[in-house]
Amino acid sequence: MDDALEPLVERHPPLRRHLRIAVVTETYPPEVNGVATTVARFVDGLCARQHEVQLVRPRQGASDRADVRGGFHEILRRGVAIPKYPDLKLGLPARRALQRLWRTQRPDLVHIVTEGPLGWSALQAALKLRLPVTSDFRTNFHAYSRHYGAGWLTRPIAAYLRKFHNRALMTMVPTDALARDLAARGYRNLRVVARGVDTRLFDPARRDAALRRVWGAGPDTPVVIHVGRLAPEKNLAALTAAFAAIRARAPAARLVVVGDGPAGADLRAQCPDVHFAGQRTGEDLAAHYASADAFLFPSLTETFGNVTLEAMASGLAVVAYDYAAAAQHIRHGENGLLAGFGDTDAFVRLSSALAGDLARAWALGARARATALTLDWAHVVGRLEALLLAAARADAAAPAGAPGPDRSPEAG
Repeated sequence: MDDALEPLVERHPPLRRHLRIAVVTETYPPEVNGVATTVARFVDGLCARQHEVQLVRPRQGASDRADVRGGFHEILRRGVAIPKYPDLKLGLPARRALQRLWRTQRPDLVHIVTEGPLGWSALQAALKLRLPVTSDFRTNFHAYSRHYGAGWLTRPIAAYLRKFHNRALMTMVPTDALARDLAARGYRNLRVVARGVDTRLFDPARRDAALRRVWGAGPDTPVVIHVGRLAPEKNLAALTAAFAAIRARAPAARLVVVGDGPAGADLRAQCPDVHFAGQRTGEDLAAHYASADAFLFPSLTETFGNVTLEAMASGLAVVAYDYAAAAQHIRHGENGLLAGFGDTDAFVRLSSALAGDLARAWALGARARATALTLDWAHVVGRLEALLLAAARADAAAPAGAPGPDRSPEAG
């Protein structure tokens, strides 16, 4: 990977200045997903550090109103519902509108979170105006396509994403493993910016005996939980297989599923013994995590998986595949359990064994909590801020008229 920008981060930390940052994203709270949550954390963190943030996003409904407060200003654009996800919006193209906006309210830097039509418009507008651009790689769209009967789109989507990100000064990814994978696929100028977790919200102290009784569980009943979108790409067959094995070993065990999505109705029909809690947020979600004994995460299509850190912070032993957030933060047998990537038999076996040994689950969960306490958001936002400042410095130092690294329209 090209590390030309990295020395700027370390060489000039005292030369901090306040940036005007345009952040473009097609998902943001109150939408519920890992990307929306993380972007909101970054935006709040940058504002707290006295940067001015202009957030460009799709309007989420007729009653949605732009938020303006202090150094934060939202720009709402038209959006359309994503097929099978009516609660999520895809931004429509807006290149000319963004060019007009940024001519009159010129940012120091444009940071693009998502690669949909709105993100593509932002990239084109920023390059036209010679604004420095950074980007995030947050969602494996190329991996998702095969789960929706569109596997033939995998290669074109992968080519589009590579071309998109290689036009930015740098692309931020959440793990070292993903950076290596993308570099091998031709992505350039990659930087690792981890995810953080709110350890005051997600806390084992929120364990609730009354909530466990609602689930049909007593103090010593094994309860495993899954939190996430219920969708084909989430490998839910491994979750149901693991619960069947757990039930064979501990018939009283309970599975609690938090979340919903296009696969929800089928899953509820197939699994009448599972407690489906629906969508949960805030302290309610935190209580659901903390009131379980272990967290099962069977997905194979994450770029990170924020729920892994939320479960760890809640004091849960996590069973997951050895990649993304789990590979980054779980040490097998010390603070959680890892199955080889795609090894469903191992995932089922580890889940069953853990549910049958609550003392081990609780010990792993305590060490998971200790790990999560080191992943505070302040440190993560500081890393992002340093990279954005480095990108702005590098662009300002470039000769007049130079397109910057990999930013010409022909780059790909």
